[in-house]
Amino acid sequence: MLVVDDHYTYRLLLGSLLEKLGVAHLCCSDGRQALQALAAEPFDLVLSDCRMPVMDGYALTRELRRREQAEGRPPITVLGLSASLGPEGIRQCVACGMDGWLVKPIGLAQLRKVLRCWLPQYFAVAGKCGSGIPIRNSALPGRASLIEAFGSWDVVERMLVSLIRETHADLAVLAHARATPDARMVTQCLHRLVGSMAFLGDTGLEASTMELINDVHSTGVAVNRSALDEFRQEVERYLNYLTRI
Repeated sequence: MLVVDDHYTYRLLLGSLLEKLGVAHLCCSDGRQALQALAAEPFDLVLSDCRMPVMDGYALTRELRRREQAEGRPPITVLGLSASLGPEGIRQCVACGMDGWLVKPIGLAQLRKVLRCWLPQYFAVAGKCGSGIPIRNSALPGRASLIEAFGSWDVVERMLVSLIRETHADLAVLAHARATPDARMVTQCLHRLVGSMAFLGDTGLEASTMELINDVHSTGVAVNRSALDEFRQEVERYLNYLTRI
């Protein structure tokens, strides 16, 4: 199985869960690395983030399908991962050739269900497949709920340390992009940060952040400085909450 995500923390999480499930896997940080891996060895399934720098999941899937058709190879199952997936996102998943899509975060039970569906050779019972499995948490996570979702405190603790460190680094890049100002870098940072915010469940900020991304893209950084500052403060409050779990 091939896992593709630009967030180190999410690669760490999925790798830990796949180890618990006994599924051999390789992790890549972008679509180009994934294509190189796919050319070098066979995989049964690709689980790819939809939005990544360098080459995103949509472009990865389009190029993979092109190569499969050109070489007469059977298609590999590709599932898209997204922190926020509305009708337009689903349309993009279908258009590029993905077989299904999942909404982050993914816990141990959901990942087992997905693999039973798409990789029945790893399990005794295979369930009925569906395109999307949009499971979300509706409240801020607690220690007990995280252990239930991800299997053990050891996995959760490593994930939280990595997530907090990675998010602080992204906030520093966002501050630099805001000061430059670099609208393209700001929107890239916001995409990564909204993925971090939704990593452990629905914080209620995803919709407003996607709106902020669109605003920065259309009207620039200067007009949206106040909203960017409010976003940064919300992320910092959330990180402070996570450090106390």
